[in-house]
Amino acid sequence: SLSLVLDLWLSAMATRRLPRLLKTLDPLRAPMRTRAIGSLVGDHTAKWMQDTRKKSPMELINEVPPIKVEGRIVACEGHSNPALGHPIEFICLDLEAPAVCKYCGLRYVQNHHH
Repeated sequence: SLSLVLDLWLSAMATRRLPRLLKTLDPLRAPMRTRAIGSLVGDHTAKWMQDTRKKSPMELINEVPPIKVEGRIVACEGHSNPALGHPIEFICLDLEAPAVCKYCGLRYVQNHHH
């Protein structure tokens, strides 16, 4: 059948590509390569932090006021569009201080009615 032929073809392609893939991955596992990548990340971060005109992500998220929520538990997705958000984080709002989402930093407080 067509699906069997397709499966065999995909297996053959994968088998031919495997040695090249392993060769490509080999240098990535080397300790020197890891150090080089680490220094690149460090350089990028230092360069980004030197630009004082831009606010850091933490500064930007702290400008968002705490979100008032009815009830004791909130489900944070980070964004109204699931493709742009993060895994759902269920946050308990029993404390007086705002509860913070561990993924996006949004803060939530329980809306107390008096």
